[in-house]
Amino acid sequence: MLVVLANSWALLLGVMLLMVGNGVQGTLLGVRGAIEGFSTFEMSMVMSAYFAGFLFGSRLAPEMIRRVGHVRVFAALGSLISALLVLYAVAPNWIAWSLMRVLMGFCFSGVYVTAESWLNNSATNETRGQALSAYMIVQMIGIITAQGLMNVGDAAGYLLFVLPSVLVSLAFTPILLTVSPAPTFESTQSMSLKRLYAVSPLGCVGIFLVGGVFSALFGMASVWATQAGLSVPQISLFIAIIYVGGLVFQYPIGWMSDRMDRRLLILLVAMVGAVTMVLPVVFDPPFQVLLVLALIIGGVSNPLYSLLLAHTNDFLDQRDMAGASGGLLFINGVGAIAGPPITAWMMGLVGNNGFFLYIGVLLGVLTVYAAWRTTQRAAPAVSETGAFATVAPVGSAVAIEAVMEAAQESTPTEPQPATP
Repeated sequence: MLVVLANSWALLLGVMLLMVGNGVQGTLLGVRGAIEGFSTFEMSMVMSAYFAGFLFGSRLAPEMIRRVGHVRVFAALGSLISALLVLYAVAPNWIAWSLMRVLMGFCFSGVYVTAESWLNNSATNETRGQALSAYMIVQMIGIITAQGLMNVGDAAGYLLFVLPSVLVSLAFTPILLTVSPAPTFESTQSMSLKRLYAVSPLGCVGIFLVGGVFSALFGMASVWATQAGLSVPQISLFIAIIYVGGLVFQYPIGWMSDRMDRRLLILLVAMVGAVTMVLPVVFDPPFQVLLVLALIIGGVSNPLYSLLLAHTNDFLDQRDMAGASGGLLFINGVGAIAGPPITAWMMGLVGNNGFFLYIGVLLGVLTVYAAWRTTQRAAPAVSETGAFATVAPVGSAVAIEAVMEAAQESTPTEPQPATP
């Protein structure tokens, strides 16, 4: 791990600062939107727009990189992100915000492609798993840190828009001044969604459902919390705990994943999440209990993404990984785009706790589908499956492909390291 940090510290530091900026905007807009009088539906369109831009960017960014190079794309998109973070406060209109969120998602998608290509290129077969682990950790730390930043200013003012803009600008300094050469970026042959579904039905359906869960947590948690009457410190703590859960539970769940039928583990993890989400719908828990629920749902949803990738990877050949990674990212993106509007609809239908009900329903569907899939074909032997590798649901197809390659290069008896 020390070798990974020595070779990639500038990139990892830059990614962490980028995630601080991205994490602040997601929470801040939910709070500021209520101050500006935006409806739940309008805010759901704002939040959904990010994932639409991200999906569009995942398709276009590789071509941009091939035409003008990593450094130019990286610098251009970074400058645009920094500008957009300030413009939210200048144009407090939900349609303008939606358009800016499309651009923001597009820019972050291109930045992730570039950063992950650099990271993958600098890693060896022996260190790739450690590099991906470190990458996921700094992403989570960045989002968690962002929630603390929410408490240094007034959401009705400008400071909280300016600070992440400055941090994003600073994020590119160590990356662009590093001596590491820019990696080559080659086009890959895509895999049809029909063929991908035939390879792993549970992987495709699960990735789609988890996309909806993640977009609700990443996009609508602050909207729900504001409408529930939580203060800004409470909102930031609630969201931070979600990501703490994702960071902490990745590794024990990954350890179990390498030692049992992954379909059963997916079933169990999804079921725990579904049952947990029933509690705030039926009862009216105090804030302290909400924090425990946040820890659980974060600890369920983030590892589920990695679990489903690992399960899909068990049925792929090495030559299919690049095409499959793009297909899985597309499926996840479609689910993510649909998540916030459906969440808003359910909140309007059954009340504010429709936020939890939506997440619970998706995890319940995943539980039932995973149970059914266990009856359709035998599980591969544990000795024949790749090792679990951690990945956050915010990366590009480059990260997904790298995770798949790292998993197949490892063995179940030698899982990815849990800590740096």
